[in-house]
Amino acid sequence: MQYNSVCHSRNIILYLNLIIMKPESLMMSYGYKPELSAGAVKSPIFLTSTFAFQSAEEGKAFFEIAYGFRTPEQGEELGFIYSRLNNPKLSILEERLTVWDGAEEAAVLESGMAAISTVLLEFLSPGDLLLTSGPLYGGSYYFINKVLPKFGISVVDFRVGQTKEQLREIVKNSGKADRLSMIYIETPANPTNDLIDIEMGREVAEYFSTGEKQIYVVVDNTYMGPVWQQPLKHGADLVLYSATKYIGGHSDVIAGACLGSGELLARVKKLRTFLGNMASPHTCWLLMRSLETLKARMDIQAANANKVAEFLLNHPNVERVYFPGTLNEADGMQYLIRQKQCLTNGGMISFDVKGGEKEAFQFLNALKLIKLAVSLGSTESLAEHPATMTHVDIESPYKEQLRITEKLVRISIGIENHEDIISDMKQALESVG
Repeated sequence: MQYNSVCHSRNIILYLNLIIMKPESLMMSYGYKPELSAGAVKSPIFLTSTFAFQSAEEGKAFFEIAYGFRTPEQGEELGFIYSRLNNPKLSILEERLTVWDGAEEAAVLESGMAAISTVLLEFLSPGDLLLTSGPLYGGSYYFINKVLPKFGISVVDFRVGQTKEQLREIVKNSGKADRLSMIYIETPANPTNDLIDIEMGREVAEYFSTGEKQIYVVVDNTYMGPVWQQPLKHGADLVLYSATKYIGGHSDVIAGACLGSGELLARVKKLRTFLGNMASPHTCWLLMRSLETLKARMDIQAANANKVAEFLLNHPNVERVYFPGTLNEADGMQYLIRQKQCLTNGGMISFDVKGGEKEAFQFLNALKLIKLAVSLGSTESLAEHPATMTHVDIESPYKEQLRITEKLVRISIGIENHEDIISDMKQALESVG
């Protein structure tokens, strides 16, 4: 009882810190108790597969909570059993990750696709209908449109600019409105930076929800990261990340994350346990290191992206720039969504090179500082050709409709000096044609 009281007091202290301190300050220590790890300033890596119980009764109590047979009593903390269920490093990371999004719980998995697929498999059943935005990241598109139908799950999509009334009609015209179970949104969209109104998604979900069935809104927030956009504050039930990107931020770790309410995350974590796709202690260590510099890195990337976009807008070999910072009142809803939802313009820029694949490849092959590689959100700037790389599996006619054309190039802006990034892009653009 004394231990439970102490734990309860510590939880209160953590909660008060969460209210008083800014997130970037909490990234140094939130969720970690040095006194439980020999006073180590940084949380150690616990490289163990299993954990010893102090008594059989304690082991029983831990399993009761872990498998959902009962909820913890006031101040009772979940003990550690086996690293497929939980691990000290994983638990600390998940607690710390909740800070930016204001989430109750977080689950960290071994990749972004592990997070996406686990959520879809947990909350969708055979016969259900899934409504998605478009475009989606190529891996998400493949899993949703090629794998889920094998389980009897139907999929319909909507495009940027469509109203909530149009979304309702799409669902009704599917003939499966009564089986709608989830609205899956990626915003900004990869690779076109199209913005989707999360609150509109919430309104459509509520329209089809009943007293017996709640329609969930799930948002892939990878493109903006937890610093630049917080979907839970705009009506999302769950937010997903490829933590490989901005959260990891150094191109040296593969991971994914899901955040939301305690009730929904309990379901995600339960399936994670049996799929066995939780993040390893070493992955968690890398992510916790990266969280400490998350805002500093992303602030630089956002500032650099604004300057790069301005350069591209005025270059004669650039036909069109896709970047939230280029939106104005004439862009209507896209501009309004940007003002309401996004805290910055982000660090991702796509643009059409004048010409086609040949000219786009000439630009990419001429880059010197910027690396020709997929992925995004890292300290180094990266460039790729979506139509033939990350989105190659999407059917050509559909790709064209989504503006993923042969002339489209995607740039992830890093933390290098912006003048050097622009200089590299300038000389590469001069080689075109």
